[in-house]
Amino acid sequence: MTRLMNKVARRTSLRTRMALLSGLASVFVAVLLSLGLYVVAQRFVQQAQLARLNNAALVLAGRVQNSLTYGQYDPDDLTRQDVPPDIQVRVSLGGTVLILSRQFPGDLPLNVSPGVYRLGDRYVLAQPVGVRSFTAQGGSALLTLSLSSQGTDDARRAFLRAIFIILPVVLLLACLASWWVAGRMLRPVAALEQEARLIGESGDLTRPLTGATGSGEGRTDELSRLAATLQTSFRQLDETREREVQFLRSAAHDLRGPLAALTTRVSLSLSRERPPERYRQDLQEALRDVARLSTLAEHLLLLARNPQTLGRTPVRLQDVAAQAIDAARSLYPETDIDLRGGAVTVVGDRLLLGQALSNLLENAHWHAPGAAVLVRLGQQAGQALLSVHDTGPGVERSVLARLGEAFYRPDGARSDSGREDASNARGGGHGLGLAIVRHVARLHGGTLTLESAPGQGFTATLRLPVSVQ
Repeated sequence: MTRLMNKVARRTSLRTRMALLSGLASVFVAVLLSLGLYVVAQRFVQQAQLARLNNAALVLAGRVQNSLTYGQYDPDDLTRQDVPPDIQVRVSLGGTVLILSRQFPGDLPLNVSPGVYRLGDRYVLAQPVGVRSFTAQGGSALLTLSLSSQGTDDARRAFLRAIFIILPVVLLLACLASWWVAGRMLRPVAALEQEARLIGESGDLTRPLTGATGSGEGRTDELSRLAATLQTSFRQLDETREREVQFLRSAAHDLRGPLAALTTRVSLSLSRERPPERYRQDLQEALRDVARLSTLAEHLLLLARNPQTLGRTPVRLQDVAAQAIDAARSLYPETDIDLRGGAVTVVGDRLLLGQALSNLLENAHWHAPGAAVLVRLGQQAGQALLSVHDTGPGVERSVLARLGEAFYRPDGARSDSGREDASNARGGGHGLGLAIVRHVARLHGGTLTLESAPGQGFTATLRLPVSVQ
């Protein structure tokens, strides 16, 4: 049964399912309401009939006493005035019927139990009546009142017939109304679907969605919030796509330069016979181009690093800094690099953290060759701080705002030959150095902040969560 319902649900539209569910819910409520009305009405009618018998018994009790006292057994005399004509009366004493209405049912036994109840197709009230003086027989007389239940039974059957006739009509009307209401409610969804399809076909993710801005109607319902969420998601996707396109263009540009230079050198070397020393020189130039391509490929792989593959081990930043500084001193002997700060431990990937610090040191070397570089380690507000400060000329605010973007380099970073003027480019040649540092910080749940001003040097601070020992 469940599989059948799921199969039907998959093959029907949302509007149809909403209409059916709303119709069934309406019928369910109508059935419960009808049953409740039926039970309440039946109880009310029955109590009303029994109340009539009680009222009649109150009137007849005194008359029965007087009739038996004076020996008057006229039923018409008992049922005059306040007794309804459809109530039949019987008075018996010691198994002998003394007073009997003309239409009293003959199948009602004499020994009925005292009380008010329904017996068969009749409502019955049996009540003992004390006799003050009666010479023929002693004891209490039994007053029995009878009222036919045919009227209430006919009303009950008519009520049930009405329910069985009305319920299908209610179901049909509920389904039609639900179908109309569902169509009205889903109309914005259909419009949103059409607009999303047009966005997908055109590829313009910045195209506005109806209801996303709330213009006109100014709605703040669920559909409006959905449209606004989709609009925000599309814009974020568009921004991501633009960054990726720019990234690919920059990567292709940086790859094309070394490849073109390498192709040119090899072609020139093979164009004619040359002395062995010239071949050696050409091979060394080609090797530098290959090394540059290899470095660029490694940097691109670092930027594409999946956070799931990140190593998670305790790392002492002091050891990482000491190792990176030793390597930098051997590469840049003219640069004065110093280390200050205590032991700080974080959880992360030792190789990536070392690469990030090496990039910062390389960035300081290219930015301010020969200037002093200070590496500081510390803690602040539950974060580990690793900063690299150089005493170089600093950068303008407009340049500082874009540093850390992949392949971004200030003007003059590239030369006509396809090689980069590293002395004018932060990022160590490819414009990826600070971008890699920022990506490593993000992988470790941290941030990279850059501070600089013209004539005040440059400071890059890596903030990482401190490991809990």
